[in-house]
Amino acid sequence: MTYSTVMVALQCDQPNAYALGIAAELAERFEARLIGVSASDLSPPLYYTSGDSAERLLEQGIATIRKRLADLETEFRDAMRGHARELQWRSAIGQPAKYIVQQARAADLVITGATDRGALTDPFTVTDPADLVMRIGRPLLVVPTGVCRVDLSSVLVAWKDNPEARRAIVDALPLLRQASHVTVLEIVEEDGDRAEALAGVHDVVDWLSRHHIHAVGDVPAEAGDVAAQLDKVADRVGAGAIIAGAYGHSRFREWILGGVTQHLLEQSARCVFLAR
Repeated sequence: MTYSTVMVALQCDQPNAYALGIAAELAERFEARLIGVSASDLSPPLYYTSGDSAERLLEQGIATIRKRLADLETEFRDAMRGHARELQWRSAIGQPAKYIVQQARAADLVITGATDRGALTDPFTVTDPADLVMRIGRPLLVVPTGVCRVDLSSVLVAWKDNPEARRAIVDALPLLRQASHVTVLEIVEEDGDRAEALAGVHDVVDWLSRHHIHAVGDVPAEAGDVAAQLDKVADRVGAGAIIAGAYGHSRFREWILGGVTQHLLEQSARCVFLAR
């Protein structure tokens, strides 16, 4: 198993250098085809107009989007030169999340930049990773601002015995095979059973060994406060990347993420590999 096609999603109104750098690195590591993808749509106007004036505004808006998408293609091709065996660019005038989810059918792994915590984003120009991860049906690697490479000297698997975590660890096998040190961590929740967690982590470590991946298990004695403990262990083992299942559910067409998943998307120290 490998990543034969890597896709990187570029944002129209956000910096893309870090996501592009990680995409170039992984395309080289896996000798993969690399697809750049972006989309943007016209934001609804704050006022109403009609007739010739409305038509001119529409034409100007579309022309601006086309120019921005052309600039992003140039940025993508310049950044990827010499790093991938095959390059492809896909773009459209349309809602970014919907278009990227659609195009992800062509990829093994999708890379996107993190959005600024607390910042208001325009869904017509910027794709929220929290939206993508719940809809994309492919593993998503989220790259925080300032992270220039995927540090695989130490990788932390945030384990929880559910389908999302099982899917994530399978999807992450190509990355885990290249990691120097792998830690499988389960944080026992307040009402959880530590002995049961230890047995589960032992099975995961053994399963990884069957895939020629050496890993160690860790189930801290302290229970609860999963996000804080996850950060603490990640710092202790020097994790350069975290692999986790993405947990959440849909309600009234809004994607509601679990607290730990949201925390992982908002942390800014390391890349996060999420699958659902």
